[in-house]
Amino acid sequence: MFNFLKQIDNKSYRPVFGALDIFKFIGPGLLVTVGFIDPGNWASNLAAGSNYGYSLLWMVTLSTIMLIMLQHNVAHLGIASGLCLSEAASIYLKPVYSRFVLLSAMLASVSTSLAEILGGSIALNMLFDIPVRAGALLVTAFVFIMLFTNSYKVIEKWIIAFVSIIGLSFLYELSLVQIDWNHAVAGWVTPSFPENSMLIIMSVLGAVVMPHNLFLHSEVIQSRQWNLTDDKTIRRQLKYEFLDTLISMLIGWAINSAMILLAAATFFESKTPVTELEQATHLLAPLLGKNASVVFAVALLFSGISSTITSGMAGGTIFAGMYKEPYDIKDNHSRLGVLLSLLLATGVIFLISNPFQGLIISQMLLSIQLPFTIFTQVHLTSSEKVMGKYKNTTFSKILLYLLGVIVTVLNIFLFISFFK
Repeated sequence: MFNFLKQIDNKSYRPVFGALDIFKFIGPGLLVTVGFIDPGNWASNLAAGSNYGYSLLWMVTLSTIMLIMLQHNVAHLGIASGLCLSEAASIYLKPVYSRFVLLSAMLASVSTSLAEILGGSIALNMLFDIPVRAGALLVTAFVFIMLFTNSYKVIEKWIIAFVSIIGLSFLYELSLVQIDWNHAVAGWVTPSFPENSMLIIMSVLGAVVMPHNLFLHSEVIQSRQWNLTDDKTIRRQLKYEFLDTLISMLIGWAINSAMILLAAATFFESKTPVTELEQATHLLAPLLGKNASVVFAVALLFSGISSTITSGMAGGTIFAGMYKEPYDIKDNHSRLGVLLSLLLATGVIFLISNPFQGLIISQMLLSIQLPFTIFTQVHLTSSEKVMGKYKNTTFSKILLYLLGVIVTVLNIFLFISFFK
């Protein structure tokens, strides 16, 4: 039992830093987290908090639980098959189905990029009085430079820094307000459907569980080219990937919740619905001081830039997958996907008159596309042909399909609400 004491001074011993293994797998989850603390989320969460107080916090909780399950499942696909979701759809689905799903996902990517670029340009307008359309061009140009000149690993480091800044910004904002924690805790766990809230509920869902993030997560996992043959190594990768996903998504849940809490404690209490992001900044200054409005705008700028980077990457991933190729910014298909996602979104910005409403509608469109991506993903990850022995268990398969049904039902309620 105490034999190890005899070798306690063994000079030939080489330690194995098992506790540090997880850091090899940290990154993909945080890259995805940026996608659901993006400007579209800001618009949806501020609208939810300013109009309905704490009552829609449950939607952030539900969406995050759904997100953890879906993102882990799609990362599972990348580890077990070595393919991203877009590639797997092109290879294993009939062309008519794969083209429909991937083309609609590409449109979702454009819708996402619209929200991200718009958020960054609104932040530039808040900070430097740069017109929104000119700001959109600046954000797009900066993101092109980032994507076309940096590797995944470099971009991951930038993203982690941006997420840290955003998180610290909201910690500062919350320290300035009085939160009704009893109502907040109840709001996190008690579903409610206030009158005329369905559009905002769907926009919150679309802002958290985003189609492009499912494609992106599987691609980032796949790009690491982890061991695909050794069973022990694959199982260890799955374990650490889940921890990465869980931690990253909980960070996103906290930041999204902070947005609603801030809006509920300020705008809802003062009975001031927020209809524009710029309005939120102007209203925060007299309520919490000028520093609060500046910090809010800076966080929005970092959110817009970082999420535009990931939405552009997702566009490249989806488009390259149509040609059964992985994302590679040096490849023409990936480049064209990035260009289509960002340039089309920038073009739409020049056509819309109400940026804030554009953000809300873009998130709603994402929620409409989401069921197609979810059902495709679950079909692929439940297939032994695609996943081998790592396919979904019967329980996981039923649970994931149930999530797809929930999203579909919420979409039906949304359409019904339009005719009331």
